[in-house]
Amino acid sequence: MALEFETRFDPAYGEAVEIAPDIQRLTVNNPSAFTFHGTNSYIVGTSSLAIIDPGPEDEAHFQALLKAIGGRPVSHIFVSHTHKDHSPLAARLSRETGALVCAEGPHRAARPLRIGETNPLDASADMDFRPDIALADDELVEGDGWALRAIHTPGHAANHAVFALEGTGVLFSADHVMAWATSIVAPPDGAMSDYMASLDRLLERDDTVFLPGHGSRVRMPQRFMRGLKAHRKMRERAVLDRIERGDRTIAEMVQAIYRDTDPRLHGAAALSVLAHLEDLVARGAVTTENDPSIDAIYFPG
Repeated sequence: MALEFETRFDPAYGEAVEIAPDIQRLTVNNPSAFTFHGTNSYIVGTSSLAIIDPGPEDEAHFQALLKAIGGRPVSHIFVSHTHKDHSPLAARLSRETGALVCAEGPHRAARPLRIGETNPLDASADMDFRPDIALADDELVEGDGWALRAIHTPGHAANHAVFALEGTGVLFSADHVMAWATSIVAPPDGAMSDYMASLDRLLERDDTVFLPGHGSRVRMPQRFMRGLKAHRKMRERAVLDRIERGDRTIAEMVQAIYRDTDPRLHGAAALSVLAHLEDLVARGAVTTENDPSIDAIYFPG
């Protein structure tokens, strides 16, 4: 099933845009090859509010959030994961509003670091983040006129969670599922086997629209997620094909598989290939002399 991406999006920086009943979106002015037009924060509720993914330490965005809140009480701040474009502003917003910060937990890797390995993603991780409430999988948090259910969706990050707005069909999908691009799965923070299992988890649900961490809404999410699964399987086949053709390094594979991709994303692409290889080695489809790594030599299984 071919993926059809939605790249039309008006970020309306500094403005709270009502996108559904009792849901507003504010987009941070932090566009990049990884964040699209910027990170989306969401305000849920009318009289008493919840904030989802307050974003990075950005003064203009902080002031825009306060303006949109308009003096109303904020009882909870939900954080989907601890990448620096999503979580750092939570602490300051909590001090300002008295809201409790809710998330799956602090930042962590999906697996232990291997001997001699350094984590290239440390610079993008919010290592200082600590939630007031560590949300269990399927835990329901209720506020005044709203209820959000946390669903653990590791893959993009080990502590990634999405939030379903009960009784509405709306799910805040953060960076797990986005309409504008596929999610980056980059070890050691992310894991491909976890990502695929999390897609299956959401495919079992009947949500009707996803509101992601970047870009516009995901319409027909079930169909879109089936497309994401097919895309990942296609990438897996491409990796296996390159190994069968004689490629032995990730650099060689990236040059061939991502030849039409923005070169600025080749570093992320290399980590995505590593995520596939970690999974393939664990399943015995590919072999390597030591543990899978960016610099390892790979062979057919």
